[in-house]
Amino acid sequence: MARKPATASLTHENERPAARKVSALGGLRPFLRPYRMMLVLALLALTLTAGVTLLLPLAVRRVVDGFGNHLELLDSYFSAFLLIAALLALGTGLRYYVVTRLGERVVADIRRAVFDRVSRLSPAFYEKTMTGEVVSRITTDTTLILSVIGSSVSVALRNLLMLIGGLIMLLLTSAKLTGLVLLIVPAVVVPIVVMGRRLRRLSRENQDWIADSSGMASEALGAIQTVQACTNEAGTCAEFARVTEESYRSAKTRIGTRAIMTVIVIFLVFAGIVGVLWIGARDVRAEVMSVGELIQFVIYAVLVAGSVGALSEIWGELQRAAGATERLTELLHIEDTVRDLPQPAVLPHPVRGAIAFENVSFSYPTRPDYKALNEVSFRINPGETVALVGPSGAGKSTVLQLIERFYDPVSGQITLDGVALDQLSREAFRREIALVPQDPVIFAMSAKENIRFGRPDATDAEVEAAAKRAEAHQFITALPQGYDSQLGERGVMLSGGQRQRISIARAILRDAPVLLLDEATSALDAESEAAVQAAFAGIAEGRSTIVVAHRLATVKSADRILVFDGGRIVAEGTHESLVREGGLYARLARLQFTDGLAA
Repeated sequence: MARKPATASLTHENERPAARKVSALGGLRPFLRPYRMMLVLALLALTLTAGVTLLLPLAVRRVVDGFGNHLELLDSYFSAFLLIAALLALGTGLRYYVVTRLGERVVADIRRAVFDRVSRLSPAFYEKTMTGEVVSRITTDTTLILSVIGSSVSVALRNLLMLIGGLIMLLLTSAKLTGLVLLIVPAVVVPIVVMGRRLRRLSRENQDWIADSSGMASEALGAIQTVQACTNEAGTCAEFARVTEESYRSAKTRIGTRAIMTVIVIFLVFAGIVGVLWIGARDVRAEVMSVGELIQFVIYAVLVAGSVGALSEIWGELQRAAGATERLTELLHIEDTVRDLPQPAVLPHPVRGAIAFENVSFSYPTRPDYKALNEVSFRINPGETVALVGPSGAGKSTVLQLIERFYDPVSGQITLDGVALDQLSREAFRREIALVPQDPVIFAMSAKENIRFGRPDATDAEVEAAAKRAEAHQFITALPQGYDSQLGERGVMLSGGQRQRISIARAILRDAPVLLLDEATSALDAESEAAVQAAFAGIAEGRSTIVVAHRLATVKSADRILVFDGGRIVAEGTHESLVREGGLYARLARLQFTDGLAA
C-alpha cells in the first residue's frame, strides 16, 4: 500500500498556517535565550573578523599607490599585515568555538524538550503518528538546526556584516561606481525571494519523506520476525525503496532549485561587477581615480559579491532549517487529548484502591463511530480481585487503559477512592498502580535494570525477591552474567514466557495498592502459570486486583467475574454462579473445560 509523506500523520500541509519563511526560525528563540552571553561573544568575534577583513583593501591600496621615499612606512604596513592576520585567526577561532558550542548546546536542549513532550503524550497521539517519524524529527531535524546554528547563521551574519561594511567602503572609495553597483541589487534580490519560497516548501516536503522513510524502517525492523515469517522481505524492501526514491526525488528537485538560484545570483552579481570595473578602468585611464583606488574598489566589490553569493547559498540552508524548526515546534505545541488540571486534586493517603466506573462510554480516536465501551458501570472494593472475561474486542483491555488514564472516556466518570481520575495528576495516581501488559515490554538493558524499572529506588535484594515470586529467578541466574545480563532490544534473548515473567516481577516490585493484569500469564507454560498464579494470590491479598483473561482457569478463584460482550457488561458473579446461569460465560467455560461438549 502506497504511503503518503509523513506530514499526513501530524498536520497536513494544507492545514498548516500560511508559510512563515525563515521567520519560522523564531521558534528557536526560547532555546537561545538562556545563552545570551555566548551570543554576544559570538557577535563580537564576528564583528572582529569582518572588521579586520575590511581593513585589508585599504592596506593594499597604500602598497599599490606607493609610499614615496618613506620606506619605514612600508615596513610598518607589512608589520600591520601580520597583526591583522593574527587578529583574523584569533577572531575566526573564537567564532568557531563559541558558535559550534552554542549550536550543540541548543540542539541538546531541543532534543530533550521534544523527547520530554512526546514521552508524556497519551497513546491517542501514537495511534495516528508513527514513532519512527517522531524519532526522525528528534534526530534528522535537529541535525539540520545544528548545522544552521553551529555554522550557517554565523557565516550568514559574517557575510551580512561584510556586505554592509563593504558597501560603505565602496561608497567611500567611489560614489559613482558604488551607485552603479547598487543598481544590480534588485536584480539579485528578486530571484532570492521568489525561489526562496519554493525552496522552503520543497525542504519541508523532503523532510517529511525522510521522516516517513525512518518511520517505515523502524516499523519493519521492529517486526522483522513477522516480515520474515510471512516471506514478505521483498515487498517490504520494495515499499521502503519507493519511499526512499520519493525522498530522493524531492531532494533532487530541491537541490536543482537551489542550484539554479545560485547560478542566477552569482552570474548577475559578477556580470554587474565586470561592467562596473569596465567603467572604473576607463576612469583610471582618464586619471579620475588612481590604480590603488581601483584595486581597492575591486577587492571590496569581490568581498561584497562573495558575501551576496554566500548569503544566497545560505538562504537555502535557512529555508531547510525553517522547515525543520516548524516540524519540531509543531511537536512541542501539539495538543494532547489527555491533560492534567493546572491545580489537580490530591489523592487521599493511604490509597485504598476503590475503583468505580459510572456510565462510562468510550471510543478510540481512530474509530470514533465504534463504542469500545458502552455505558459501563461497576465498582471494585478495596482488596477485591475482579476478573474481566469475554470474547476478543469485548472491551476488557480498554477498561485497564482507562484506569491508567491513557485515554479519557467520551462520557461517564472513573474514580479512584472517590476522586475522579481526570481531577488527579496522572503521575500521582499512576504511582499507585502496577500493570502487567498483554505484550510485555523489555528494554535493551540488564535483567536487574528491567525489573527495577518498576521502582527505580529498589535494592538488589528487593529485585531478586520480586524475581523469585514471579518465577523468574531461576532462568535469570542461568544467564551468562545472571542479573547483570543484557537482554537485548525488546528482550530478543528471552522466550515469550520469560519476557512475561520479567514484566510480572516488575509489577510485583512496584508494590502498588492497585494491580492490573492484562493476560499476564498468557505466554506461560502450565507449570510456570500455576507457580505465578500462586504468587499472584499472595501479592493480590490486600490489593485491588483486576485480571483480564481469556483462559478461564486463571480467573476461577476471583472474588467476582464481570463478563463483557460488545462493550457492555452482560453478566456478573462467581465462576460457579455464572456457570449455573448459562449464557456467554457458561458457553466459554464449556468450550475451554470440556472441548465444547456438554458437561
